[in-house]
Amino acid sequence: MNKLILVSLVALSLTACINDIEKKDICSYEVNNDTVILTNDSPILKMLEKQKVDKNTYSYELITSGIVRAIPNNYALIASPFEGRITRSFVRLGQDVNAGAPVFEISSSSYFETGKTYYQAKEEMNLAYKNLQRQKDLLSKGVGIEKDYEEAEVNYIINRRNYENSLASLKVYQVDTSNLVLGQPLIVRSPIKGRIVENNIVIGQYLKEDSEPVATVAELSKIWVVGQVKEKDVRYISDTEEVAIKLISFPEKKITGKIYNINSLIDENTRSIQVLIECNNKDKMMKPGMYVTTKFTHKIKDVIIIPSKAIFQMEDASFVFLQLDKNSYLKKKIEILTEDKDSSIVKTGLKPGDEIIVNGGFYLLEKK
Repeated sequence: MNKLILVSLVALSLTACINDIEKKDICSYEVNNDTVILTNDSPILKMLEKQKVDKNTYSYELITSGIVRAIPNNYALIASPFEGRITRSFVRLGQDVNAGAPVFEISSSSYFETGKTYYQAKEEMNLAYKNLQRQKDLLSKGVGIEKDYEEAEVNYIINRRNYENSLASLKVYQVDTSNLVLGQPLIVRSPIKGRIVENNIVIGQYLKEDSEPVATVAELSKIWVVGQVKEKDVRYISDTEEVAIKLISFPEKKITGKIYNINSLIDENTRSIQVLIECNNKDKMMKPGMYVTTKFTHKIKDVIIIPSKAIFQMEDASFVFLQLDKNSYLKKKIEILTEDKDSSIVKTGLKPGDEIIVNGGFYLLEKK
């Protein structure tokens, strides 16, 4: 019974103390419109942490996903330009090749006809040229006919163009016409320098003109990372900044890249924009198809930055407590440009030198 009385007395005492503190807090400040005025002996003064605002540089980090791609100009699919049968392979998977290096050899009747057409065109051009020179010589000696000379000239021009077209068709296939021998197989060559990253060459395989490529050459000393940036975040990326790349398979590896291109079109399904980031890849660690994490760092200079915890919401507006004098604080409306977890950029409402409450401001909120 004595214990019960003792507990009751303690509870009554605590209640009385709390009521005294609440009464003291209520009496320690007054609210005049949007201004809170504290008394000199207000206990709230000790609970307020203040800070002067100034202009600084704000670094905004945007993290998104990406995928490694080969640069199209550094990537070549090797297919046969003619229908025929593969008779020889010159490469193996993983081999480095130079531009013009032989990849495989194919025996093709279509290629034979192309070579035959070239030789015929060359021979006809030579004959037309000799005839032109003969008519020119006769005309200069006064025994030729002007009409015959003109016909010879036109004939030569036509045959020369036929020859040039035949020559061009062979040059497309990187054929050395100085060593061309009719009946020999066509050697298909690599158009670029790089590494054989895919090899499906089978000796004896018959290929049609529309057959799939049988080898792939890629030059991977430089690659692209394709990142997806949401429409709302496009303003935070720049074509001059470095982008940090983190590989899922090698998280400890530090890689940086430069923005190569920001797509002009937005994906209407994902509301995102494709960003191409060019990276050095001399160690060939980054491989096409790999997933990566990209971090864009956007810096905004000469802006007022305040702690997010200093900001309060009032209906549809944001405000901070701005110190007017020693014990007076104004609910100052502000406009936020952007914010993250810990800090916010103030677009309007504050100027350098203003002193605001950054901690304890909730004690100044009007009590209901």
